[in-house]
Amino acid sequence: MAETGAGCVAVEAPRTGEVSLAALALLVLVGLNLRPFLTSVGPVLEMVRADTGLGYQTAAVLTTLPFVLMGVLAFAGIGIARRFGETRALMAALALLALGCASRAWVGDAAGLIAGAGVAGTGVAAIQALMPGVAKRWFPERVTLAMGLYSAALVGGGALGALASPWLASHGGWRLGLAVWSPMALFALVLWLIRAPVALPVAVGGPVPVSVMRFFRNRRAWQLAAYFGLANSGYSSLVAWLPSFYRQEGLSLQASGNLLAWMALFQATAAFALPMLARRSADRRGALWLAMALQGAGFAGLAFAPYAAPWLWVALAGFGLGGFFSLSLIVSLDHLPGAQGAGALAAFVQGAGFLIAASGPWLIGWLCDTGGSFTTGWSIHLGVVAAMAALTYVFSPASYRRSMEGV
Repeated sequence: MAETGAGCVAVEAPRTGEVSLAALALLVLVGLNLRPFLTSVGPVLEMVRADTGLGYQTAAVLTTLPFVLMGVLAFAGIGIARRFGETRALMAALALLALGCASRAWVGDAAGLIAGAGVAGTGVAAIQALMPGVAKRWFPERVTLAMGLYSAALVGGGALGALASPWLASHGGWRLGLAVWSPMALFALVLWLIRAPVALPVAVGGPVPVSVMRFFRNRRAWQLAAYFGLANSGYSSLVAWLPSFYRQEGLSLQASGNLLAWMALFQATAAFALPMLARRSADRRGALWLAMALQGAGFAGLAFAPYAAPWLWVALAGFGLGGFFSLSLIVSLDHLPGAQGAGALAAFVQGAGFLIAASGPWLIGWLCDTGGSFTTGWSIHLGVVAAMAALTYVFSPASYRRSMEGV
């Protein structure tokens, strides 16, 4: 222990290399846990609907509710960490994720499934609110690398969920395919408990955290939130409905799940590769436009020629979505130099953004229940991509400082 000048006690830090390796491992492990509970639902959704009688709009809640919670709790995540401590908050969140996944092993109706999605979504929401700021604090000089690895692990976990759940469901039922992700979250919780005190030295009585609420009156913060949310609504819609879309056209349970896993693999690749491509430039817009173009090509293929090359359309959409996810968070972090302020801005962006993203699955579910089609939904997302590509122009590095004045 060491005494600081202000009389605060600081935990003595281990060697930098040890901190970096342990912290990177924790970032990756936590990221891997944040998407299987979502991506495991789509491939087995027709089995769930047949067993429980869910309609399209009700089934959409299984994906929409977690995204809503990701939005609402992102605003509270910083305050929770300030009140209870960052490590405790993250451990509690991992426990909720494990509990929500485990509950799917015994539920038998729509209410139980939705409640489990809410519990797991609460855990994921709290984790996602905290991790960007944590990454910037742990790796102030390598935030692009840290966020790239975290984002790649996050969407890579989505690939794992989409690939494994239909296989497990075909051998042991859909409950096994949905509940199997609980042990992985418990494993992350145990490792966090063991390694976090070593990897994450924190001074008690350090800088006062920046309130997320101060960004509500900032125009740029809302632009970033709309940008993040509208573009990511394509991801939430694909996670919810891509397997059902192709199942209607005769693809098998495993094949439709494989498509979602294929998408997530390209997401994971792009979530790391595109930030690395843009790391030498303070201007991330070129890489963002590339991500938008690929995403748009994928949605265009799904809308107008879905059977010509489904694997290609899904790969293009996945690459664009994965690259956009990590780059958009990095751009948010770039706007403020300090970890506290940047983390609070990223929490705001995710808070409002995930609320917007939650509209995608519900909208497509509503279209299908009222006589519309998945094709109309893919066309809407193509239009959203075009609008977000135009909005990208405003995010020049020269505008960062000016846009954050008064925050």
